[in-house]
Amino acid sequence: MTAPKPPVAVRLASPRGFCAGVERAIRTVEDTLAAYGAPVYVRHEIVHNNHVVARLSAMGAVFVENLEDVPADRPVVFSAHGAPKAAHDQASARKLVKIDATCPLVLKVHSQTRRHIAAGRKVILIGHRGHPEVVGTMGQAPEGSVILVESIADVAALPDAKGPLAYATQTTLSVDETRDILAALKERFPQIAGPAKEDICYATSNRQQAVKASAAGTDLFIVIGSPTSSNSVRLVETARAAGAKDAVLLEDAEAADWARIAKARVIGLSAGASAPETLVEEFLTALAARRTVRVETVETARETITFKSPLRLAS
Repeated sequence: MTAPKPPVAVRLASPRGFCAGVERAIRTVEDTLAAYGAPVYVRHEIVHNNHVVARLSAMGAVFVENLEDVPADRPVVFSAHGAPKAAHDQASARKLVKIDATCPLVLKVHSQTRRHIAAGRKVILIGHRGHPEVVGTMGQAPEGSVILVESIADVAALPDAKGPLAYATQTTLSVDETRDILAALKERFPQIAGPAKEDICYATSNRQQAVKASAAGTDLFIVIGSPTSSNSVRLVETARAAGAKDAVLLEDAEAADWARIAKARVIGLSAGASAPETLVEEFLTALAARRTVRVETVETARETITFKSPLRLAS
């Protein structure tokens, strides 16, 4: 007689997984392949998920970091994270067919940054050094016009302002951590200008809120996503801060440490904004092969936002 599988309760955070910007970016690569045929070149990973990149590569997408690697007769798609103005200028100078899949919410930050610089303000950007979104935003203005801060300590180390200031933020940051950095920034520079609405995108905020609502009391919180995904890494941090005893980022079910998972009686589960829902389903299937699973969905918001395809591909 087969021994009964031990029970496990899974709190499934909702919303999770793909956001509108990611869906638009992936759709843009697919549509470009359909319109121009393979190969289609993509500057940087279209989104930070290895499974998405592998699937699009199999369809004929070629991911490059340098535009010099793009043949003159092939289109290039700019990734969802955005790119510095110099990259756009380089593509135009080479007369490449350029299709911009930058998330519209990132483009909003770019536009704000350019407006502040044009108005004579220096911009303080809250973000993570080296992240492509930060590189793209800082690249909207002349060197030295945008100052990056990553922590409250960085704010304290800023020199005294010699002119008007403004701030902007990366769209995929921790909501709580950014709030604290922003409070320190406004205390240090009370006259600093900012956006009418925060730059952290709705999807990042919603996913963090859903994790907060489901993390307390879990033995292990699992976030499906790639380690290069900023918003996925933030979800792991959010789960720990919200009361999960342990939290881990998993690329997929194959990467799972089942011995570690076996110790958990209550598991929280979410996925970063660039992680396909199929990866969540595959993990639950693998878990069900080992445990008797009871799933409870913890929903904190419903998302209905969609973004149109870039103009060049609009039907």
